Amino acid sequence: MAASLHESIIVAKQERHKNLFLNYRNLQHFPEELLRDGGLHFLERLYMKRNSLTTLPEDLAQKLPNLIELYLHSNNMVMVPEALCQLSRLRSLDLSHNSLQILVPQIGRLRRLRQLHLSHNLLESLPPELGDLQELQVLDVSLNRLRCLPEHLQRCLSLQCLSADRNRLTALPRQLCLLERLSELSVAANRLSSLPLDLGRSAELQFVYVDGNVDLKGIPSSLYHKVLGCQGCGTSDSLPVGLCMAPPAGGGPVPLPPEVKLLGSESDHVVPLEELAMRALHRKHLREPDDLLVLPPSLLDLVLLPLGHCHLCSEPLFTSVFPKLFPLRDTVLAGLYRRSTVSFVAYCCSSRCLRSFHL
Repeated sequence: MAASLHESIIVAKQERHKNLFLNYRNLQHFPEELLRDGGLHFLERLYMKRNSLTTLPEDLAQKLPNLIELYLHSNNMVMVPEALCQLSRLRSLDLSHNSLQILVPQIGRLRRLRQLHLSHNLLESLPPELGDLQELQVLDVSLNRLRCLPEHLQRCLSLQCLSADRNRLTALPRQLCLLERLSELSVAANRLSSLPLDLGRSAELQFVYVDGNVDLKGIPSSLYHKVLGCQGCGTSDSLPVGLCMAPPAGGGPVPLPPEVKLLGSESDHVVPLEELAMRALHRKHLREPDDLLVLPPSLLDLVLLPLGHCHLCSEPLFTSVFPKLFPLRDTVLAGLYRRSTVSFVAYCCSSRCLRSFHL
């Protein structure tokens, strides 16, 4: 095995290979031959899948400066080595099927990264520095131990595919609605009880998978015409604590997002003063954005990012909503997911819009 490894590296150096395959070599240490004599400056893709690596050499970026793809699938890494974060040309990084417990903040230095695969690890959190990866198109963090996703993902303006299946997510940051290029979102088998109100407003978002979230009993009606996977949702007998609206007979309560403080209903005709004030500030910001800079940062953040928008008239929502439930039997999904009790919910800004809205 050692002789074969040595021969592969020698040939790669002599023939100036751009791709080097070192998969299934039972490597416990990074091969020193790759770093000798100035390294392999011409190497662009390094495949080291299914070995036993626990770390990478500190001078990796100096010896392999032109790497654009690095595959470390199925090794024994507990933490992303900082040396890896110095590979400034890297576009694709696969660290799935390791034992990662920490994703270091320096990951944000990989500004050219387009694909990041971190599935099948032990991650409990993600650093906000992920938001610095503005060229990132694919992020896969499935099968970890994540309880939340960082709000800073909104800065990943190129993100097209986000997979976070089989984690411990109880909510999604509403900042995800700002990702205008996001076309596929998969958050199956988590602990979600609600989804961001604006999740389906983007025309680019076409595929949404929320299967297996047993406490998720209501899906925003803005997702009605998307390719939607929701089998097994709403099957839990226990209901999350929070604001609920009683739907028509034959269904269970529908939880609303935790940000909503006050609940409107068809019998209410007055929007709370707090809500009216927030809407007025938001309209003022759209007309004269510089005037609101005097507001405290915490209030300014609320004004700039509404909780959602009315599904009928697109009025921004901040503290209260008027939810309207559409039972599953009335939707196009009724024949596809007979075993699921999930329903669509329209979120409206007033009782007038509530009465007027129809799927």
